[in-house]
Amino acid sequence: MKSARSILVVAFWLLVAGLFAVDLCLLRTYTPTEITMGPVQKIFYLHLPVAICTFLACLITFIASVGYLWQRRIVFDDLAWASARVAVQLCAVVLVTGMAWGRGAWGVWWTWSPRLTFSLVLFLLYCVYLILRSSVEGRQRRAMVAAVYGVIAFLDVPLVYLSTKLMKDIHPASIELEKSMQLTLLAWAVPVLLLSGGLICTRFRLNRLNTQLAEQTEHESQAFEPVIRPLSGNVARA
Repeated sequence: MKSARSILVVAFWLLVAGLFAVDLCLLRTYTPTEITMGPVQKIFYLHLPVAICTFLACLITFIASVGYLWQRRIVFDDLAWASARVAVQLCAVVLVTGMAWGRGAWGVWWTWSPRLTFSLVLFLLYCVYLILRSSVEGRQRRAMVAAVYGVIAFLDVPLVYLSTKLMKDIHPASIELEKSMQLTLLAWAVPVLLLSGGLICTRFRLNRLNTQLAEQTEHESQAFEPVIRPLSGNVARA
């Protein structure tokens, strides 16, 4: 069973790597260069899918946090932690690719536009989520504090999405794409989505294994403690 699972995991990551390789070839040989922005516009095909997956990772953290507050099951906390870690990684990619795109399109690496500002705030919020987890002692207490924070941090996600629609912003609200550009965007969305899901599942499985190991150790220590106490009492009387 373990060998079959290992083979499936390796096959999955090889598939993801293969799809990224195909997409790079597609970007080079098939996708046209946008007239206004030039070659730098091709960053968009990675930037947008990663941004969407960032929102999805934040949404999973939100749902898992609500699940923990509702049922107090540590499995929800393990999932929230896994998706939050991936959300930080994906948001970092969004910021870096956005800066590279902005340098080529607008001539500056950074500008405090609403979309960029809220995106940076989102990154910092989930970084704080990870820091907060490491600073709170006690598994149940840590899970409770993280769940409350995870619900609050998600409030920035709709602000990132709606910022260009509600406020004046240098960042475009939408981009018109030719049919070939749309196909390229779809092709890039598939491996980015698979990569994001794979990272969350991998991290979640590691969290579950660590939780089960901690629970087993705690259970064994509790079972061993009554044996130690009578022995200690006999020694004291002797």
